[in-house]
Amino acid sequence: MIDRKFLIAGNWKMNGMFDSISEVCKIDQHSKELNSDLALCLPNTIINKAYENISNGKLIIGAQNCHHEESGAFTGDVSAEMLKNAGAKVIIVGHSERRQNYFENNELINKKATSVINSGLQVIICIGETEEEKNKGQTNDIVCSQLRNSIPIISNGENTVIAYEPIWAIGTGRIPSLEEIQSVHSRLRLLISEIKGAEIANKMRILYGGSVKPNNAKDIFALEDVDGALVGGASLKSEDFLGIANLCQ
Repeated sequence: MIDRKFLIAGNWKMNGMFDSISEVCKIDQHSKELNSDLALCLPNTIINKAYENISNGKLIIGAQNCHHEESGAFTGDVSAEMLKNAGAKVIIVGHSERRQNYFENNELINKKATSVINSGLQVIICIGETEEEKNKGQTNDIVCSQLRNSIPIISNGENTVIAYEPIWAIGTGRIPSLEEIQSVHSRLRLLISEIKGAEIANKMRILYGGSVKPNNAKDIFALEDVDGALVGGASLKSEDFLGIANLCQ
């Protein structure tokens, strides 16, 4: 069995003010006790303050999205280089909320992921099927197409993480069966091997996301091809987030 270090990444989405930094600091303080990597992808407005206030642990501060260009006349947008300057070390791209609400396609996500990597940061590329696609038996076709077209040429096992998030499971309290999760993750790793080679496929971490809670994380983390989690609402409270992280020790 390949030894890949677990990554538990929190996605705060559009939540968090300056007074939320106390939760970030609590997570940071406990992160040094864990064997897994911990990351919090925060709103842009508090990234720098969070970065400046952590010091005791090994918490990684991240962002949730970026523009694919380094700079330019793109009102309201922020580049990977800017987020790096603010203290981010990892950036999420391709989250289903970006794909659905802002009509981001695989080509754009590939460009964003490439920009993140070229900035010297780690990228988390999100993929996942809708409930309708699942019911039609299209899960593997959908996620493999998303992965094949979203992953940059320059991706490797260190600079890229894949997060499988079934859209119908996000924030609903519903999750696929353990067999379904392992089946999808196994298929994704096989595809990475076909695209990048076995060595990179064995190193690249594939996270599960979608209603991950302290009461279901342990069983998910026991699956062979699951290397951690992308956590939504449960990452907003340090107790819940650390409760999940403790289960992958």
